[in-house]
Amino acid sequence: MDWWLYFGIFFMACVGAGATGGLFPPGDWYRQLTKPTWTPPDWVFPVTWTVLYGCMSAAGARVAVQPDNGLAMALWSVQITFNVLWSPVFFGLRNIRLGMFVVIALWLSVLAAMLALWQVDQIAGLLFTPYLAWVSIASALNAAIWHLNPDAARIGH
Repeated sequence: MDWWLYFGIFFMACVGAGATGGLFPPGDWYRQLTKPTWTPPDWVFPVTWTVLYGCMSAAGARVAVQPDNGLAMALWSVQITFNVLWSPVFFGLRNIRLGMFVVIALWLSVLAAMLALWQVDQIAGLLFTPYLAWVSIASALNAAIWHLNPDAARIGH
């Protein structure tokens, strides 16, 4: 199969994950939460995710055409599942605490996927490093919001 076809398949999976952000936008609830001073401005999120989705898709496509890719492909699927879950949990359910557990699972699955991808294709593994960095920032932001908004975290509203 052509590499570009694989890239397109992985990119559509990423777009599907990104669409949950559109289905569950931050809204007034999020704007009213106390956030740390280092919270990125709103425009950074779509720009960053577009670049990350390109890297994730390229990594997936590079490994999909390689032999012995089963574990890497399975872990790519696991990480995109947790990627999909975070917005509905954090913004949809307004559950900061559960969002923290989802983002930790996402971080662990991205790390595992990155290592598995690296075993098959080092460039694919490297393409996941910005994603791991961004999920690290997202995890720290989720934790800070939880800490700064204990009442909202406790009741999930």
